[in-house]
Amino acid sequence: MNFIDIIEKKRDGLKLTREEIRFFIDGYVSGNIPDYQVSALLMAIYLKGCDNEETYELTMAMAESGDRVDLSGIPGIKVDKHSTGGVGDKVSMIVGPIAAAGGVPVAKMSGRGLGFTGGTLDKLESISGFRVDLSEEEFVRQVQEMGYSLIGQSKEIAPADKLLYALRDVTGTVGCIPLIASSIMSKKIAAGSDAIVLEVTHGTGAFMKTEEDAKKLASIMMDIGERAGLKMVGVLTDMNEPLGYAVGNSLEVIEAIEALKGSMLPDVKKVAYELAGDMLIAGGKASDREEAVSTVKRVIDSGEALEKFRQMIARQGGDPRVIDDQNLFPQAPVRIEVNASRSGYLDVTSCAGIGECVKILGGGRMTKEQEIDLSVGLKLCRKRGDRVEEGDKLCEIHALSEEDAALAKDQYLASVNISDSRKEYGELIYTINGKSV
Repeated sequence: MNFIDIIEKKRDGLKLTREEIRFFIDGYVSGNIPDYQVSALLMAIYLKGCDNEETYELTMAMAESGDRVDLSGIPGIKVDKHSTGGVGDKVSMIVGPIAAAGGVPVAKMSGRGLGFTGGTLDKLESISGFRVDLSEEEFVRQVQEMGYSLIGQSKEIAPADKLLYALRDVTGTVGCIPLIASSIMSKKIAAGSDAIVLEVTHGTGAFMKTEEDAKKLASIMMDIGERAGLKMVGVLTDMNEPLGYAVGNSLEVIEAIEALKGSMLPDVKKVAYELAGDMLIAGGKASDREEAVSTVKRVIDSGEALEKFRQMIARQGGDPRVIDDQNLFPQAPVRIEVNASRSGYLDVTSCAGIGECVKILGGGRMTKEQEIDLSVGLKLCRKRGDRVEEGDKLCEIHALSEEDAALAKDQYLASVNISDSRKEYGELIYTINGKSV
């Protein structure tokens, strides 16, 4: 088979066969096909697209390019959860312990972040000693023994995805829905769970800016999972303002801990209850929404969900005392307030702009290798639509220096507006499995 023929075929908008896709992935992972030729194919896919069958075959070829975790020895339906992320998205750290406390085995592989803040792995590493690099054997044993583990992708899991993502990052082909879907789902399929709850975010603070693109991505990922024999749940949520109050790595872990203690802001609660409930239903531990919500409330009120998070921290080498002593988290030396310059109603004009504040402070990364600071970020005091008076505290900035804090303050103020009248906002959760809510 000639790889140039495959490039030309996709360049001309034709459909690739399973054999051609396997030849591409196997050849690239083995080093027989060079970067410059793969770059050409990625650009052809970006411009011409792939149909659902091609995207599925690409996903499976990537998933099978390395090891696949075997969770079959663990009783019950294993459930994973994935979010396409956004600003202040700490939900994985909340719903995993809730579902596990409700009896669902949760074997989750998470990633590091690019852009606004770190990923879930970075956030958890703000807990002293916490290990995200468990071996496959340790990962499986932990899920088997305590029902919950959260780790990073190993070198052996979907190596084709790692190679392709690095190339997409430098060739302008990251924002291609078939490539995004296959990247996400290849890792999820290789991780071995039986069911996946997907949260696809949409808005100024999300990767998918439009509702149309969010629905398209969710639909393709659902199709891939179902073709692979997995039970799939897809939820679309709004990301036009940060979720919760905390934006920044250690600050978000603290907010997640407070949520597990029962102190949740309304927006965090709505998303967390929805996704945790979906995990319980998918895992066969709740028969309907009413029972799922009842279980979520029970394991939070009883402290079981918090205890599951504490056990996971200790089991993975972290200091579980952070649950009760927030001072054990990294502390930024500089804190400044941002106050309202006038009275009126707060509006978030750019959720991404608020996320940029954290990047300015050093809490996000531009490249995968970049070191980030885990202590910096913002603690928001008001949400969009809130009435504020002149001089009211809008947020608190946690920074490494006065200069960084001043820059972040300017960025925050450029991302919000105070107007005389209150705007109307859409639903936070607006589609579940393709149906409007």
